Amino acid sequence: MNWTFLTNHGHVLVILSRNPDIRISELSEQIGISQRQVSNILRDLHDSGYLTKQREGRRNSYKISADAPLRHKSNQDHTVNELIEILGDKE
Repeated sequence: MNWTFLTNHGHVLVILSRNPDIRISELSEQIGISQRQVSNILRDLHDSGYLTKQREGRRNSYKISADAPLRHKSNQDHTVNELIEILGDKE
């Protein structure tokens, strides 16, 4: 498969919505990208205000900024939370 409907950034957000305590190695495995790529994506999302992280022992826990608008100009009227709800991953 050469393309998907979501970017890797979108996949990271969706997976974090299910499991905010997931390890980078597990994210890497689930998405099919390197741990370095996952780390870069987490930094992008953090620096852009889409998530915060908190250190809990030896692990990080991530909190998604659910009310943050989507980045593309054609989707800016929608939030991260809406994307997660559409994909059925929010409890």
